[in-house]
Amino acid sequence: MEKIGLGGGCHWCTEAVFQSLKGVDKVAQGWISAFEKPMFSEAVIVHYDEDRIPLKTLVEIHLHTHSCTSKHAMREKYRSAVYAFGEEQKLVADTIIKDLQKDFKAPLITKAYLFGAFNANTPLYQDYYYKNPDKPFCQTRIAPKLRLLLDIFEASVDTGKLF
Repeated sequence: MEKIGLGGGCHWCTEAVFQSLKGVDKVAQGWISAFEKPMFSEAVIVHYDEDRIPLKTLVEIHLHTHSCTSKHAMREKYRSAVYAFGEEQKLVADTIIKDLQKDFKAPLITKAYLFGAFNANTPLYQDYYYKNPDKPFCQTRIAPKLRLLLDIFEASVDTGKLF
C-alpha cells in the first residue's frame, strides 16, 4: 500500500473525492505541513494500491477537483499541494503536475512538497460526507465534485460508494 498527501480545498471535500475511488483503501483527513513549509494546511493522506489506481490518476483527479490555478485569499489554509513521502515520489509528482499543465488554460499553482507532519481531524468530522450526505454543505460543495468525478473519471470511481 502506497500513500500520498493531497491538499487544495476543504478537507471534507477532498476526503469524499478520494474515498470514492477504486484502489483507495483509506483516507485520513486533517492538516498537513510540508518539510519545506512547516505551516499546516487542510489536506488528506490517501492510502492506495498503485496497481489499481496509479499516482498519476490520483494527481489528475486532485487537480480537476479543486481550484488548482487560483491564488485566492484562503490559499494558506487550503494550500494546493501534493505531499510526497520521499524524494523519489516528490520527483514523480513534480513530473506529473508539469505533464498535466496541458489540461488547464491558466498556470497550475499546485506544488509537490516533502511531507512534514499530519494532525488528524477529530472523529466527529472524519468521513464527513458519507456520515452527512444530506447536509447543505455536502449538497452544495461536495456532491458537485462527486458528479464531476463520475463525468470525467468514471472508470476510477467505485460507484457503490457514491450517493
